[in-house]
Amino acid sequence: MTTFHAFLGCSLDGYIAGPNGELDWLTSFDNTGYEDFFGSVQALAMGRGTYEVMRASAPDYYRGMPIHVLSSTLDPGARPDMGRSPVEVHRDIPSLQASLEASGIERAYADGGRTVQAFLAAGRLSDLTVTRVPVLLGDGIPLFGPVPGIVQAELVSSCATDEGAVQSVYRFTTR
Repeated sequence: MTTFHAFLGCSLDGYIAGPNGELDWLTSFDNTGYEDFFGSVQALAMGRGTYEVMRASAPDYYRGMPIHVLSSTLDPGARPDMGRSPVEVHRDIPSLQASLEASGIERAYADGGRTVQAFLAAGRLSDLTVTRVPVLLGDGIPLFGPVPGIVQAELVSSCATDEGAVQSVYRFTTR
């Protein structure tokens, strides 16, 4: 069975990006553990918004790893590669998960705020690493949005970085 895992940074006041999608405040901080996390997954699941931003700004950021896009507006199926990464579009989480399982993918990276929220709401996110950086944005795209009910998280670990960020790993019960 494919499991889904997330690795996100957020501001002290809980935003993953500024009001216009700005990330410059985040990229100045060291993503402690990101390389190890990235090396532990075999595919990416992201929403259309993250896909379009990354395709335009950093198409080879994912270094050839297969990308699976969740979208209700793009036609399902294969798309042109993004950098060296093959891209496939899916309408919903069950079809995405079925495709990953058919490909033998065991661990997938859920990337992007709304995508992580969708996996949480569907009870499919196994764990989340969140790095809270000491910056206040005041407005922006929130780390979490509505969920269908209370979602219990178990704190696995937490540590402070040399730059004053706090990185915590949370585990969730999945369905």
